Amino acid sequence: MKNKQISIPIYGLDNFHSGTETSKMFQVEIFDANRHFAVQYPHRHDFYEILFLHKGSGNYIIDENQYKIIPPCIFFMSPGQVHSLSFSSDIEGYIFLFTSEFYLLNQKNKSRLLEFPFFFSTERNNPPLLLNDESDIAFIQQLFKRACNEVDATKETNKELLCSILDLLLVSCNNLYPITTNAIKGKSNILVKKFLLQIEENYHKNLRINDYAARLNVTPNHLTQVIKQITGKTSAELLHEKTIVETKRLLFHTSLSIAEIADIMHFADQSYFTKFFKKSTGNTPLQYRKGKSIP
Repeated sequence: MKNKQISIPIYGLDNFHSGTETSKMFQVEIFDANRHFAVQYPHRHDFYEILFLHKGSGNYIIDENQYKIIPPCIFFMSPGQVHSLSFSSDIEGYIFLFTSEFYLLNQKNKSRLLEFPFFFSTERNNPPLLLNDESDIAFIQQLFKRACNEVDATKETNKELLCSILDLLLVSCNNLYPITTNAIKGKSNILVKKFLLQIEENYHKNLRINDYAARLNVTPNHLTQVIKQITGKTSAELLHEKTIVETKRLLFHTSLSIAEIADIMHFADQSYFTKFFKKSTGNTPLQYRKGKSIP
């Protein structure tokens, strides 16, 4: 088993800059085995990521889900997700990193990013988009090439044009992304995604459903009803689920002791934490960690 970290670092875009680009709102470039930055795996981002791979192989672990790299394919990452990437020496592709502020510069709809099924999925799943059609592959590749050319260090970046390329890229991927039977569009789905985003940002503060409703400018009753309608779960169940997801992240991706994780997750003692986790998952924290070891 690979050595694990004692914590999961959170990186901003400044950790991924090549040094020639001054903006901390976006980064787009060629992705290959020579791309090295001073970051540890696994880690989290506080920004969005689109990774297009057209050659190579490997594995991408996102939270507790592991996906094989089968080019040509596109991976999508939302802020806060824990991930680890391993790949072959012949890996080739492009990567586009961006903040929500950058994408929304020219967007009237400030919830636009949450409308895409591959960001903040209500199903807690991040399968890559597998590309099969040659014309789709060529078009996606051309968009990335044009974006890379636009951030050439020898000229001033046209952010408006880059935003348009990014939007076209996301809309194109949205049209190709497989629709699941549980996929629901509309204001209700956006509200649930906003709730999930709020949980991601504030889970450590032990907020109540009333606090989240106030942040989202809706009544607690309306929020609870919408969550139940979209997910089939209550708001309390989603908060409970977040605790389990975060616990699994720490068990899976770090070498922290069970007692340390219990403390981080605000449990009074390890015994209660173990009972809580086992009741929710059917396994003790230690059993889960051993069963989910990274090969």
